[in-house]
Amino acid sequence: MKTITVNVSEPVYEEFRQYARKTERKASELIREAMEVYRQQHMGRRTSLRDRRPISVGGAIQAITAEDDILGGMLNDARD
Repeated sequence: MKTITVNVSEPVYEEFRQYARKTERKASELIREAMEVYRQQHMGRRTSLRDRRPISVGGAIQAITAEDDILGGMLNDARD
């Protein structure tokens, strides 16, 4: 384990000390735990969309037929 020096305000450190006493733990243990929570929530591994599993959002609202030209419909709306 690496020893570090962290400067915090007296009121913040006092809150950690009081909570540590109340929960029968050490303030340093609480601070390590808080750092780990921060690391997991803010510095954790970011996944790519390629790593995500697809989910079902239900079926199609309306069946598409061979006569339907979705791309043409979208392009016509944008270029008319």
